Amino acid sequence: MLKLISRTLAEEFSIEQKYAQNIISLIDEGNTIPFIARYRKELTGHQDDQLLRRFADRLAYLRNLEKRKQEVASSIAEQGKMTEELQKKLGDAKTLTEVEDIYRPFKPKKRTRAMAAMEKGLKPLADTILEQEIKEGSVEEIAGGYVNEEKGVQSARQAVEGALDIIAEIISDDADLRKRLRSITMLNGAVASKMADPDREEAKTYLMYADFKEDVSTIPSHRILAINRAEGILKVKIELDRELAIRVVTSHFVRGDSIFRPLVEAACRDSYDRLIQPSIEREVRAALTERASEQAIKMFEVNLRPLLLQPPVKDKVVLGLDPAYRTGCKIAVVDVTGKVLDTAVIYPTPPQNRTEEANKVLKDLIYKHNVDVIAIGNGTASKEAEIFWRARLRSLTGRLCTPW
Repeated sequence: MLKLISRTLAEEFSIEQKYAQNIISLIDEGNTIPFIARYRKELTGHQDDQLLRRFADRLAYLRNLEKRKQEVASSIAEQGKMTEELQKKLGDAKTLTEVEDIYRPFKPKKRTRAMAAMEKGLKPLADTILEQEIKEGSVEEIAGGYVNEEKGVQSARQAVEGALDIIAEIISDDADLRKRLRSITMLNGAVASKMADPDREEAKTYLMYADFKEDVSTIPSHRILAINRAEGILKVKIELDRELAIRVVTSHFVRGDSIFRPLVEAACRDSYDRLIQPSIEREVRAALTERASEQAIKMFEVNLRPLLLQPPVKDKVVLGLDPAYRTGCKIAVVDVTGKVLDTAVIYPTPPQNRTEEANKVLKDLIYKHNVDVIAIGNGTASKEAEIFWRARLRSLTGRLCTPW
């Protein structure tokens, strides 16, 4: 399984599989992303921390996905209902949502109308109606054979109603149908909100959403988050053309000109209105919220970046040095506005001790950019780096730069 996941991640992030395996091992050993990005470059193919964070998130998702697949497969197998087709569908599932759609027909449920109808012995009638193979005769006559006063089926009409409850649940549990309807809702649906409690003090903050509608496919993330914050003040729903949705459902289940066609069409409408639509609405809102939250984090990153890159010392050109032993001391020079002018790596510390080469690189950088201040990071090899600097500063430059 590790090789499969590493191969998937290597393809998704366009890196060699050996680096993907190394990154997974480093994460599993408990190393943090900053540590891996800074001190294990040779094992990761010099990937930056942003890619490594996305890699770690995706790794966690894929592992959860595989774990859930195993749980679902085990549950279905325990029920004695596992088939090769189901096994293949589970293996091909790419998302947790797809896995849950596959599991839905086998998932333990609270007592439903369909369960009550099955207990009355109406499952065979439901199967007969859904097969839609009988083209002549009377529905009442066929349903009359399932009348059983002891089980609470008093008439042919009650038998048909119970059978339609079973069919509605079968329709709702169809994984392919739910996937298609979810996709259609994401493309053609709309987020709509109305004021639910205008008397609350906070309501005035959300007046623009008092009678609001915007397409699911285009609504920006900040509006999703604003609507979510107004829970209890706004009444929010995901709207989709009902007739379009019903046509999609009936196209999956209605076949030919059977005497049961009107019944199956009625079951399709009931299934969508009562079971499918509320569930799809929850799933779409959850997907929108997840997308909006990710975008909010990215926007925070964009806003934070200029703050972190502002000039470290006013009106001074600064050379910053990040000390290290094995991987070398990383250098960056920034101008008076905080703009990066140059970067380099030197190896004046053990085990390499390439001091002459380091002397030349430093001298070139200081003269080239007229460096005023030298900043040395406080960490591994910082003491050795400072000793190196102080011993050579005057001889390197012929003038005094200020260590900081």
